Amino acid sequence: MHMRTKKWAKPELAVCPYFQEDATKPRGNWRALFKKDQPLYLELGCGKGVSTAAMVYDNRNVNFIAMDITCNVLGDTRRNIAATYGEEPVDNVIITRHDIEFIRNVFAPEDRIERIYINFCNPWTKRPKYAKRRLTHPRQLMQYRDFLVDGGEIWFKTDDTPLFTDSLPYFEACGFEMRYMVSDLHAAGFTPNYISEHEKMYTAKGVPIKFVIMRKKPGHVELDPVRYVMPGAFARLRMEAEARETENDCE
Repeated sequence: MHMRTKKWAKPELAVCPYFQEDATKPRGNWRALFKKDQPLYLELGCGKGVSTAAMVYDNRNVNFIAMDITCNVLGDTRRNIAATYGEEPVDNVIITRHDIEFIRNVFAPEDRIERIYINFCNPWTKRPKYAKRRLTHPRQLMQYRDFLVDGGEIWFKTDDTPLFTDSLPYFEACGFEMRYMVSDLHAAGFTPNYISEHEKMYTAKGVPIKFVIMRKKPGHVELDPVRYVMPGAFARLRMEAEARETENDCE
């Protein structure tokens, strides 16, 4: 989906004290940008920041970095954060823009990220060859391992069942262990759960929200994410090919 250009976004972000224009510049030194030395969490694909604003405001004892790819959406993020904080100083969150596909250029092991949030990312389910673009694909998870501390967690939410189902073996292959999982987040009553516009919309339609917490296991993981193949992928492809042949024979 193409987001319309918001002419006000870049000027507002340019004068925002908690906006980092060049996300690669603080690489290895992100913690120094915050007023207090606190746990550091990262949200990938923060969107308009409705849930982000509530989360960072309620957790002032944590420093947050909220990232998305375009100023058009981060303009809304800034406005939502500003409205939530009101007259209070905003000193525990930085918003920044970058293509998450190349996140290794943004964070280094020295940044010691302790938790990553991935909420309602593009599932890339319509064309299987694009699965590698998922934020939970091994191509991404192996990058996150570089700067996520041992024992650090990834909190992943989605409304998309195929994405969720595929992501579980992704995590396992990349050296993550499951700490918590539920197929209907709202029915489970898990807290705290900060609800975005996207989550609110799909919940209203009756779509259950899938949620998992994955913890990074220590040690080296021997995996080539470029050549990674989903377990059972070839078997599925054979079944699909056989099904197509059967259909052709029946015509």
